[in-house]
Amino acid sequence: MQDTQTTESPSIPSRSSTSTQDRSSTVGQTLSSAPQPSKPTPIIPPLAKSTGPGSGSGVRRMRRIIAEDAEWSLAIVPLLTELCIQHIVKNFQNNPILKQLLPEHQKKVLNHLSPDLPLAVTANLIDDESYWRRCCTQRWPVCHVDNHGGSWKRMFFELHLENLLKHFIPNTTDPAVILNLLPLCRNYVRAIRVDQFLPPVQLPAPPRGGDQSDSGSEGEMEEPAMDHYQLDNLVAGLSHLEELDLVYGVKDCGMNFEWNLFLFTYRDCHSLAATVKACHTLKIFRLTRSKVDDDKARILIRSLLDHPALEELDLSHNLIGDRGARAAAKLLSHSRLRVLNLANNQVRAPGAHSLAHALGHNSNLISLNLRLNCIEDEGGQALAHALHTNKCLTTLHLGGNELSEPTATLLSQVLTINTTLTSINLSCNHIGLDGGKQLLEGMSDNKTLLEFDLRLSDIAQESEYLIGQALCANREAARQRALNPSHFMSQSLSRALRTLRDKTGTGLGQWPDLGHCPSPTPHFMPLPCLLLRVTPVPRAGEGRPRLSLG
Repeated sequence: MQDTQTTESPSIPSRSSTSTQDRSSTVGQTLSSAPQPSKPTPIIPPLAKSTGPGSGSGVRRMRRIIAEDAEWSLAIVPLLTELCIQHIVKNFQNNPILKQLLPEHQKKVLNHLSPDLPLAVTANLIDDESYWRRCCTQRWPVCHVDNHGGSWKRMFFELHLENLLKHFIPNTTDPAVILNLLPLCRNYVRAIRVDQFLPPVQLPAPPRGGDQSDSGSEGEMEEPAMDHYQLDNLVAGLSHLEELDLVYGVKDCGMNFEWNLFLFTYRDCHSLAATVKACHTLKIFRLTRSKVDDDKARILIRSLLDHPALEELDLSHNLIGDRGARAAAKLLSHSRLRVLNLANNQVRAPGAHSLAHALGHNSNLISLNLRLNCIEDEGGQALAHALHTNKCLTTLHLGGNELSEPTATLLSQVLTINTTLTSINLSCNHIGLDGGKQLLEGMSDNKTLLEFDLRLSDIAQESEYLIGQALCANREAARQRALNPSHFMSQSLSRALRTLRDKTGTGLGQWPDLGHCPSPTPHFMPLPCLLLRVTPVPRAGEGRPRLSLG
């Protein structure tokens, strides 16, 4: 029995031995396919064939067991370029290499760089927007890149600089923290918007000695300085700065609230005036919610006279009165200002008179905002008279100024002759029923006004509805003009020709129709759509004029 089992076992191999042989053969083929160093081939003596009952022992001697390496893998070795890129990314802070690489390799390096690298390394070396986008989204959860010219790099440096300014504490924070950033951000920062300036830390006053005389008054004691960070050195180093939006106050002060936290001192005012005067690239200057009174407004506006680039001035939500309004009126005559915002101040009728006088002779201002003042009918009528001659203002906001029917009557006359105003706001006034009828009458002859806000002005619903219908018609006409400007230009030229014919008394049959110009003749040439001027020039020996193209 034992001999029979021994003879049959080699003819039926077990599953484990088969799998072991398959793995051994697979590994052997893999190793044989790879190039191997030349080694002397060992000579294996042939095994003697055995037959008979003892042949199973020879099969067992032919089996080979190869130990497997747990760390061995068939994965392909990384390319040398990939290894180099990994090394560059790992050592970028100490040895930044980017410009010397090919474009596709630069992209791979930038995609693997950490957004936490020092700005001294990345600021002037990396211009890739995708890298700066990762930096912005990692640091700020809400990012409005459209407010920063569509540039992520500009957005990062502007927000980073604004964050440093908002948390700067005078006499505590080292000014070098901000000034050291200048060489890195001067080419990218075009706007500074800071809604908080922290005052110096107030230390408790030392106790007064018992031998100190009580004869001295409390006014002789020096008050602690509350001056804020001075922007002169910072702005002077930003060669492309175009917008300055500032609020002198403290946010989230909580139980530590004090009125002097919101104090815009005279030293702050003089320093800021010198700063904006020296910044010749500044186009937009906003100083809001900072308790700017007449004296401080005059200091600031005096520094802006004859500014070469200023286009917008916003001093809303302050304490500016008539004297400050007179200074702003003078600025209109000595600058290229296009937008003036004095909303929520203390301007009254005298200040409105000054602004109206400047507005009547101005040819640059397109937007004037005087809402939430108190100019009343006297000031409103003065502005309405100025609009009879002004040919550039497009937006006028007089909401909340205690206006009534007399102002509405004059504005209705303005609507019939003014062709530049596109938006008027008279909300929160006392226009009344009769004033609404007057405005409706003026709107019947107006074709250019697109927005007219009369909410909470006590006018009749019927008048408000009809005025709204007239505005819809004007907006539709404006949309058609934008879609087909040549058609409306030809209509304007046709009207000019009809007016010319009426003035010269020439028969209608002697003038060509603009829409159906005849073929060129010795007397008439076809009028192109870009004709700008039609001038009657009498010919020698002829009584009727001819066309002159300009």
